[in-house]
Amino acid sequence: MTSTDITSLSRHAARLSGIRIADLFAADANRVTRMSRRLGAMYLDASRQLIDADTWQALLDHARAAGVEPARDALLSGAVANPSEGRVALHGALRAGLPEADATGVVADARRAANAALGRMAAIVESIRDRPQGIGLPRITDVVSIGIGGSDLGPRLACEALRHERGGGPRVHFLANVDGDRTAEACATLDPASTIVIVISKSFGTQETLLNGSVLRDWLVRALGEAGANARLFAVTANTTAAARFGVAAERVLPMWDYVGGRYSVWSAVGLPLAIAIGMDGFRAFLAGARAMDEHFAMAPLGDNLPVWLALVGWWNRDFLGRSSVCVVPYDDRLESLPDFLQQLEMESNGKRVRPDGSPVELPTVPVVWGSVGSNAQHAYFQALHQGTDIIPMDFIGVVQPHHALADNHRALLANLLAQSAALMAGKTQDEAFAELSHVADAAERQSLAAQKTFPGNRPSTTILLDRLDPHSLGMLLALYEHKVFVQSVLWGINAFDQWGVELGKTLATRIEKALVDGDASALDASTAAMLAQIDRVGRSAS
Repeated sequence: MTSTDITSLSRHAARLSGIRIADLFAADANRVTRMSRRLGAMYLDASRQLIDADTWQALLDHARAAGVEPARDALLSGAVANPSEGRVALHGALRAGLPEADATGVVADARRAANAALGRMAAIVESIRDRPQGIGLPRITDVVSIGIGGSDLGPRLACEALRHERGGGPRVHFLANVDGDRTAEACATLDPASTIVIVISKSFGTQETLLNGSVLRDWLVRALGEAGANARLFAVTANTTAAARFGVAAERVLPMWDYVGGRYSVWSAVGLPLAIAIGMDGFRAFLAGARAMDEHFAMAPLGDNLPVWLALVGWWNRDFLGRSSVCVVPYDDRLESLPDFLQQLEMESNGKRVRPDGSPVELPTVPVVWGSVGSNAQHAYFQALHQGTDIIPMDFIGVVQPHHALADNHRALLANLLAQSAALMAGKTQDEAFAELSHVADAAERQSLAAQKTFPGNRPSTTILLDRLDPHSLGMLLALYEHKVFVQSVLWGINAFDQWGVELGKTLATRIEKALVDGDASALDASTAAMLAQIDRVGRSAS
């Protein structure tokens, strides 16, 4: 980005600083039409952002000047997108489907590998859901998926969101944290005879995953013997040798590839737990939804391109309006894990402070992403969103057609979604609050209460409505955010596909774990050494 770009956009921000979003509606009768778009079962409304027509045009012009279009085309054609590791990023090829002849080079290779893996997945899913006796198993009622980070968050979100699509398929349980509480609970409550275990780790060396996997494997062995345990172990990994040592037969190992990052991997065999839960038809519909968003991202002009819209809105709020976080509130309990998924997708991808050449970035990068489901959130932190000192942009996500028949509940849910976004924008003036307090006789008390009941408003938000929540629409939604993250990485000039920041703490944890065993904290900082001493003191007193 040039200093001219920064100056121009900063002037737009200064010009809008005294303008209210509500006034932009009053000045432009076509604002909603201009600032909203429908794509299939998805409707996106960005009209409640502090962006007028001139600013929007400036943002689009900058996206073109920053090279969003050629960067997008390079990504989709298989050019190196992760220069620090010399890798392409081909998660889009996983959902491209057949035929493969319309692709070339590494993209065609990735699509062939993806289709071959899908075929193997289909055989495993069919055997587990429909004919487990064919692989020497009884009816499978439960699946334990063991992975962490991208090997957990994507499949977990998708299984929760599509739980009504199970159609009698097995229940899926997820173990990620190295904390043994849930692992112990799984061993205490599940029946090993009707349970399979899927270990998901690209390297098959992730500490948390191997610890939990070993506990579950030992649990199976104790109940069923070595052969019975091994028959119930599956793996998704690039390290087939390590999986074999763990006891997973080659026919029950599905691949992972270096050109697919963990947080982009739910479309691969990492999605095996989802495919088992909802069946291969459902999983293919999930891929098709993402493919529809891929095609839109690849072909739609920037001015109509939904991932570009989300990216520009977020970039504008972060870098020119100074908003350091964004709150994501899905008004559907099935999407409860969406904020967690987006935390990793956005913050691990774009939480960078230098460019690929090592030079510092010019503007702040990714905001803190957080949130939870509505309407629960309204009774937790919405007080701060409405009347706190920080302005926090929001993404509201709603589902128009519920899965259930409780019409009154769903009507109230949608009413709350629409009301909150409207209230955050409109607010309430002190004069309006004062007029509502006519029953308060004391003038000073009335004035102080009016000040407390004033809502400044002018809080920006984007709303995404899905006609229904099904595999196709969920695929569209997740791919929308994936492409948003990539576009923002182009705007910041950073690499969205590496994550060196996760390594330092892991390295230190290995050293500290050794100190926990041998008691030698001499190489550690004073604070860590003191806490190790406390841990040792409590451990000795308990033994």
